[in-house]
Amino acid sequence: MALNEKIRTSFLYNLIIVLLLCTVLYLLFFASLKWVTRHGEEVKIPNVTGMDMKAALTQLEGMGFEVYVDSTYEPKEKPYAVLKQIPEIASVVKTGRTVFITVNKTTPPATPMPNLVSLSYRSAEMILKNYKLILGDTTYKPDIAKGAVLAQLYNGQEIRPGQMIPEGSKISLVLGDGLGITQFNVPNVIGMTPDEGIADLTGNGLNANVVWDADITDSATALIYNQSPKPFNDLGAPNRIKAGDLIDVWIKQNPTTEEMEQNKNAVGGVNKGDTAKGDENQPPAP
Repeated sequence: MALNEKIRTSFLYNLIIVLLLCTVLYLLFFASLKWVTRHGEEVKIPNVTGMDMKAALTQLEGMGFEVYVDSTYEPKEKPYAVLKQIPEIASVVKTGRTVFITVNKTTPPATPMPNLVSLSYRSAEMILKNYKLILGDTTYKPDIAKGAVLAQLYNGQEIRPGQMIPEGSKISLVLGDGLGITQFNVPNVIGMTPDEGIADLTGNGLNANVVWDADITDSATALIYNQSPKPFNDLGAPNRIKAGDLIDVWIKQNPTTEEMEQNKNAVGGVNKGDTAKGDENQPPAP
């Protein structure tokens, strides 16, 4: 019995020691948890986007952050400017966390020139942006494909697709104006009011040069009495014209029916430089 009592006393003693040790370890663990995890040492990520890289590094490292720097190229941004940061601005994180920043390169990398010919203006604009190229000047030339890219220029010269150029380069585009080279009959606007005639010409894609007679008193009742080119040639066949061309029209108060009919073709018409000899009713040469 004495031996059993001694064993029980020893076991109880050891159990108490183990429990006390576990309790101490438990308390030490939770007491140190705050220090290990830096609980309570949280800060907001500052906004360093747009800052110079050195200034951004100084600020972030001064707040206890580790900083990882990557780089890319944006044509419109300054060299070494911070373009992006992770975590995002105002994120709450613990000190010592790694902050990733992307800065702008000083030297633009080369990129292949895309093929923009035959694409629409909007499509070409988007592709240039994707290739980090800048849209330069746009000019137009007569072509039936309105708004389509007819040529791509770099430094004033046509550039072939695939040619390597620096990112940020300006690319100028030549676009079709939708007029083309298709010819059609010259519209006959003689006898129309100025508004009717100009609307007719504009609707056919023509540019009107209007010459008003000095004796006009009421433009609302004035009429177009002559035009150049004329509706018909000296053989009586229709003259031809193409969209985008210029047509001159002369406007007069109360022109006679005879002079308007006479001016519809080249034979006997009142043309610039004609002299109205022997006929006082002929209109002055426009």
